[in-house]
Amino acid sequence: MPTIHHVSLIGLGAIGASYAAKLHAMDNQCLQIVADAPRIERYRREGVFVNGERYDFNYVTPDMPLDPPDLVLVAVKYDGLDGAIQSLRNHVGPDTIILSLMNGISSEEMLGHAFGMDRVLYGMCVEIDALRIGTSVTYSTFGRVCFGEKTNKVISPKVEAVQSLFERAGIPYEIPDDMQRMMWWKFMINVGINQTSAVLRAPYGVFQQQKEARDVMHAAMREVLALSEKIGVHLTEQDIERFHPILNALSPEAKTSMLQDIEAGRTTEVEYLAGTVCQLGRVYDVPTPVNDMLLKMIRVLQNGHA
Repeated sequence: MPTIHHVSLIGLGAIGASYAAKLHAMDNQCLQIVADAPRIERYRREGVFVNGERYDFNYVTPDMPLDPPDLVLVAVKYDGLDGAIQSLRNHVGPDTIILSLMNGISSEEMLGHAFGMDRVLYGMCVEIDALRIGTSVTYSTFGRVCFGEKTNKVISPKVEAVQSLFERAGIPYEIPDDMQRMMWWKFMINVGINQTSAVLRAPYGVFQQQKEARDVMHAAMREVLALSEKIGVHLTEQDIERFHPILNALSPEAKTSMLQDIEAGRTTEVEYLAGTVCQLGRVYDVPTPVNDMLLKMIRVLQNGHA
C-alpha cells in the first residue's frame, strides 16, 4: 500500500477549508493549497479561519513547478471545475490519486476524462454543516467523507492509502460497498434540501420544525427517486427517511451551501442539481415538475432579480 505524504487541495470554501484544517493540524508540511496569485494574496492578508482558529496554509500557484503530490482533493463548486482541472495540470503525476469532495454525480467522470479514471476515486461529504463568511468557516458537525472505488467489495490500494491518511488526520470516513448508490442518495438529498432551502431562505431549523418545508423537500427528492429506478440504482422511500436523523442532528441555525451562495450573491450549483434532474427526466421520460420550477426560481434568485 502506498503512503500519502503530500496532498494538494483546490477549493478553499466551507468544505475545503474544513478538511484542510484537519490535514494542516496533522502535519503542516503535508498540505498545499492550489490557487491563483490574487486569491493567495487575499488569503495571506485576511487569513483563513476555521472555527475561530487562523490557518496559514502553504499556497502554490497552478504554474509553480513542483513534484506531483500523492493525493489531490477537489473541493470547488461545479462552475469552477473546468478551471480547477486546468489549474491541476502540473499537480497530477502518474501515481497521483484524485478525490472529489464535490456535490453531484458527475465530477468524477469529468476529472477522469481529464486525467484518467484509473487515478480517480469517488467521494462525497455528508452531515457537515460548515458555514463560510468571507474567509471564515465554522461548523458544529463535521460529519464524514464517504469514498472509494465505484464498488468496494475488495478494498483497493488507492482506497487503503486514503483511508490511512484520514485515520492519521482524524477525519471520519466510510467506505460503502456500493459507492454509486451512495452518491445517488447524496445527490437526492442535495436536490431536496439545498434547493428548497435556497428558495425558502430557510436554515436547517425550518425543515426540522415545519412539515410543510419537509413536504417541498420530499417532492423534489422523489423525482430523483423515480429517475434512480430507470438508471438501475433503485433508491426507495426508506432512503428518504434515512436523511431525517441526519437533518435533525444539524445545527438549526446552519445553512445549506446553496442558501449561503444565494445570500452572498454567488453562482449556485442549481444547473448540476435541478438542471441534471430535468435533463435526465427528458432522457428517461420521467416528469420533473418540481425541479423544473426550482431551476427557474433559483436562476432568478442568483441573478439578483427576486
